This record gives sequence, structure tokens and C-alpha cells, in this order.
Amino acid sequence: MSENVHHPIFARIYARISRAAESKGAAAHRGELLAGLRGRVIEIGAGNGLNFGHYPETVDEVVAVEPEPHLRRLAENAAKNAEVKIRVVDGTADALGVADDSFDGAVCSLVLCSVADQREALVEVRRVLGKGGELRFYEHVIDPDQRFARFQRVVNLVHPYVAGGCHVTRDTETAITGAGFEITSIRRFRFAPERLSTAAAPKILGAATAPAS
Repeated sequence: MSENVHHPIFARIYARISRAAESKGAAAHRGELLAGLRGRVIEIGAGNGLNFGHYPETVDEVVAVEPEPHLRRLAENAAKNAEVKIRVVDGTADALGVADDSFDGAVCSLVLCSVADQREALVEVRRVLGKGGELRFYEHVIDPDQRFARFQRVVNLVHPYVAGGCHVTRDTETAITGAGFEITSIRRFRFAPERLSTAAAPKILGAATAPAS
């Protein structure tokens, strides 16, 4: 299903820099992101599993979807030490391979920057969430400050090709609402734990629900 998602060099770089960012504030963001989740949760783009240690005990099971082989192996190792039940599976954001209405929560953490189509991915998330299900998101986005956004657009001419398809110019908040979600909380802030992540400094962190149709 995800045979084309293979970024061996970037995956190894990402694994190193993401671990280094934990002590600089990323771990606190992950804790904030996942606080209060309950029941069955699907995590889209689990990466190397850095969220796993932050799931509360009220979560019964996490299905962690990760298409990149190296990162998926790291996530599988991280799952062994987690305090909640975590099953790591291959898959892509637009084809999660699970039943409709089968999860209480969904987590998108630094992944909507790199999916092929944000709307398709978010519609797929809506499909798998049950009634009253909640989307939690933690993403870097294009800056509302047009001066910084111009800088991001220049960086983005190259960034997706060297960073595993990651775009630094996406308006993810609009994409979430455009897919039919209602944002219930959102916090906007800047976070760039190292100089190389400056273009990805503008962040959003929050929650959204999909009204029953």
C-alpha cells in the first residue's frame, strides 16, 4: 500500500533531529496534544514513535500508521516500551485500511505537511472516526505574517525534495475546516528547536470534531 513512501536518508536524519527536539519543548507539545484522549485511537504518520510515551492510560489501543520502512521499525521498537497497547502498521494517510467509524480519536502530528493531498487525508480521517470522535493536530503551517510567508515560499521550492516531501507553506487549519471538521481548540505559536527548522517554526496545536452527518 505504501511502497512508494521510502525516504531512507531523510528518515534517519529526522529520527535524530526529532529526538533532539524533545528536551527543547517538543515533548511538552506531545503531552499537550494527547492529553484526555480515550478509547481507540489511530495515529496517522507515527514516525519513530515519539508520541507513544505520552498517551494517557485512558487510551485502550493505538493503531499507529507509518509508511516509511525505517521509521516504522523505530516505531515498532518504541511501541514495546509504551504503557498503552500500540499496534504499528504499514499504511498511508489517504488509505488507512480500517473500518468506518471504528475509532474514538485520531492524531495527526507533524504529518499533514507531507501527505500528497491534505483534503483526501482528512476526509479519510473523518471516515474512520466514530460519532463524537476527535481529531488532535500538531502541525507546522504557513505564517500569517506575509513577510515570513514569503521566506517560507522560497524555502519550499527545495524543501519537499530534501525533507521527505515536507512542505512548509501549507494552510493546514483551513484544510481541517474544509474537510468538514469544526475546530474546538487551537493554539498558535513558534517553535524551531534548531536553525534548520526555522522555516517550519509557525505551529498550530489543537483539537477538532466532525459533526455527525
